[in-house]
Amino acid sequence: SERRTKLSRMRQRVAARLKDAQNTAAMLTTFQECDMGALMELRNKHKDAFMQKHGIKLGFMSAFVLAATSALQEIPSVNAYIDDEAQEIVYRDFVDISIAVASPNGLVVPVLRNTETMDFADVERNIAMYGQKAKEGKLSLDDMAGGTFTISN
Repeated sequence: SERRTKLSRMRQRVAARLKDAQNTAAMLTTFQECDMGALMELRNKHKDAFMQKHGIKLGFMSAFVLAATSALQEIPSVNAYIDDEAQEIVYRDFVDISIAVASPNGLVVPVLRNTETMDFADVERNIAMYGQKAKEGKLSLDDMAGGTFTISN
């Protein structure tokens, strides 16, 4: 579900100025370094059992998706978007995360829907499914619409 809050005149102006800046200024992507040692150790320890139980490889992306999901639930404003027509902030009570997958024509970003209900196996299965659809050229526009946060490796 979603909750809507009317934008004050001040927030409307700030939103308009930020959008103007996005359209006219150079954009920045940040990269954060972190110690992946514990996650690599966890993956190496459990990858065989995970594959045997779930029939899919245990990658790193599932950990990234579920960590981002937790953060987006903790800070709902980051998971929100602005409805320009209604002049409202729309807070989502669900988390839809776009993930980059390879296609013959380059990277595409299908959306993992309701990641707050997924576990590692669900995330890995969905990524594999979208990867296969991308390779076969079968991704639809609906598959790639609606994510509020994107993860690319």
